[in-house]
Amino acid sequence: MPSLNPDTLARLRYSAEDIASLRQLGEYRGKQELFARQRPEVLKTLRTAAVIESSESSNRLEGIVAPKSRIEALVLKDTRPRNRSEQEIAGYRDALNLLHQSARDMPFTTNVVLQLHATVYRYLPQRGGRLKMTDNEIVEREPGGNVVRVRFRPVSAVATPDAMEALTRAYRIAVREEVHDPLVLIPLSILDFLCIHPFTDGNGRVARLQTLQMLYHAAYEVGRYISLERIFEESKESYYETLEASSQGWHENDHDVHPWMRYFWGTLLRAYKEFEERVGTIDRGRGSKTRQVRTAVGRKAAPFAISELERDCPGVSRDMIRRVLRQMRDEGLLLAEGQGRGARWRRVEDAR
Repeated sequence: MPSLNPDTLARLRYSAEDIASLRQLGEYRGKQELFARQRPEVLKTLRTAAVIESSESSNRLEGIVAPKSRIEALVLKDTRPRNRSEQEIAGYRDALNLLHQSARDMPFTTNVVLQLHATVYRYLPQRGGRLKMTDNEIVEREPGGNVVRVRFRPVSAVATPDAMEALTRAYRIAVREEVHDPLVLIPLSILDFLCIHPFTDGNGRVARLQTLQMLYHAAYEVGRYISLERIFEESKESYYETLEASSQGWHENDHDVHPWMRYFWGTLLRAYKEFEERVGTIDRGRGSKTRQVRTAVGRKAAPFAISELERDCPGVSRDMIRRVLRQMRDEGLLLAEGQGRGARWRRVEDAR
C-alpha cells in the first residue's frame, strides 16, 4: 500500500511540532487510567454522550440526519428505527457498541472490515458487508446534489479485493516490526483505506469505525468517552481538505501524507484535552464547574437544551447549569428561545 510502503515510511520527516504532538499524545495515554478512576456515574454519562454524538455526527457527515430526540431514543434503544436515516443511525450505533466491547479482539482484516460494514447496514433493505462491484469516485457536490468536481478516483472494483488484502497485511507487518509509532500507522492506514474506497457506500463511516478500532489496539481509548466523529464533523472543512491534499499522487506513490496525519493528531489531541477538561475538573469546586459549563456552551454551534449540557458536564447539577446560563444571558453572551422544558439556548454570535 502506498502510504504503508517501506520506502514511504522511511521518507517520513517530522517537525519539532510533530514530535511534540506525538509526545503529548503519549502523555495523555499514560494519564487515561487516572482519568478512568473518576466516579463510575461520570464515566457512564460520558460514554452514553459519546455514542449519541458519534452516531449523529458520523452519519451527518454523509448527509444522514434525524431529530436529536430520535437519535437519543435510538441510541438508548428505547425505540426502533422508522425510516432510512434512522436505520443507518441505528446500524452505526450497533457497530460502535460492538467496537467498545470487543475492539481489542477484532484484528484489522478484510473480514472484520466487512463485518463492520454489514453491521452499519443491518437495518437497511440492501445488504452490507460486500465489496464494491463497480468503480466509484469521490466527488464534491453542490447543495442541490449535482457533482461539482471529482476529488479522487479510487482503486477499481476488480482490484479492490487484492488492495484490501495488501492494506491489512502491510499494517500488520508495520505494527509487528515496531519501527514506527502506531499514531503514524493508524492515520496512514485510514488514508489508504479511503483511497481504495472499497464499498459502494458507507466508506466514510467504516473508516471512522476503523479509526476507533485501531486506536483501541494501540491503547488510546479516548474515543470511548469523547466522540471523535463529532470533532471530525466540527472541523469537516479541514477533514476533507487534508484527505484530498494527501491523496493527490497516491496511485503513483507520490503523495504527501503529512496534511492528513497532522490533522489526525490534532483531532486526537483535542479529544484528550476535552476528556481531561470534562473529567479532571469535576471535583475542583464551583469555579471549575462554572468554567466547565461555559466551555461546553462554547462548543455548541447550534441551539441547545439544558439536557445536552448535562451530558457534556457530568457532575454538574442542573441548577448549577441554569445559574451559569442565566449569568451568560445577563452578560449578553446567550439568548433564550422558548420557556420551560422546551427552552433552547443560542450563543449571541450565532444569532447574528
